[in-house]
Amino acid sequence: MTDLEFHLLNDFQRDFPLVPAPFGVIAGRLDTSEAGVLEALIRLQACGKASRVGAVFRPHSVGSSTLAALAIPAEKLGEVAQLVSSYAEVNHNYEREHRYNLWFVVTAPDEARVQEVLGEIESGTGYQPLHLPMLEDFHIDLGFDLSQPHKGCNTAAPKKAGSAFPPPYRTLPQSSETALIGAIQQGLPLVPYPFAKIGAGIGLAENEVISGLASLVERGAIKRMGVVVRHHELGYRANAMVVWDIPDDQASALGQRIGSFDSVTLCYRRPRRLPAWRYNLFTMIHGRHRDEVLSLVAQLKEHCGLENVAHEVLFSCRRFKQCGARYVANPVEERRAVSTLAG
Repeated sequence: MTDLEFHLLNDFQRDFPLVPAPFGVIAGRLDTSEAGVLEALIRLQACGKASRVGAVFRPHSVGSSTLAALAIPAEKLGEVAQLVSSYAEVNHNYEREHRYNLWFVVTAPDEARVQEVLGEIESGTGYQPLHLPMLEDFHIDLGFDLSQPHKGCNTAAPKKAGSAFPPPYRTLPQSSETALIGAIQQGLPLVPYPFAKIGAGIGLAENEVISGLASLVERGAIKRMGVVVRHHELGYRANAMVVWDIPDDQASALGQRIGSFDSVTLCYRRPRRLPAWRYNLFTMIHGRHRDEVLSLVAQLKEHCGLENVAHEVLFSCRRFKQCGARYVANPVEERRAVSTLAG
């Protein structure tokens, strides 16, 4: 990785300049040329280290989403994973070490379509998904500091408070804002004037695109905007979803505490699905190798008094799909045909 590529990946994961020529601004900060910045970003996307340059939307502020899981016999896993990944609404799809071995995220314009996708997957596979929508978030930030590894459980770290879903706030008419979200959901075009190009495609002026994005940032619908990296390609090859069975009256307080630690990249509360699924608090921990992740889990248990709390560590095994979420349906995109696997 060149020095320029490192700084683009590490320093510009958030606070993307909302100006007509943002890549020129970034070039000025790095003392290089705009063309050099664009060429480097194109290379980083081509090799998979950067997923895209653009917005990361806050869950449930735009559209609807859920985490889902299937328990699939090993001999059928590849076939079922392919079907699940074929849905445009599925943006993440992983095999994990557990009886529930296929975990995926469904994101759609509304809850009705989320439920429809889950129903189609169930009828197409013969297996019922766990439906685990987010109830409360305590910390969600898949940004990575590439200049140093995780510090571990830093008890002096400030707490990252969870918050309620933001209220509606718009400077654009709703139809124009929906078009804008649809135009940027898979990333910005890597051209000198990306907002002008976006606007030309949806009938908005460049300044309307910029002000519309600024309003989405202001109301919290866009959680961060910048270079979205892929952790596996950057050396974080071990990731585990650690799930906890926390008494419901303690879940919010413990979620706030657990989410405050440097080692935790995601922390949120989801519903139990008894008797199949007893866990209500989910944390993600990424590391460069398996032993590092297990050490971080042990530190977390010690610092938060979780030694006697029922939990499981679900390491990812295979990544079947990882891309930006699709919040707005493309009206000209035909539904993918879903073949029936049951029987």
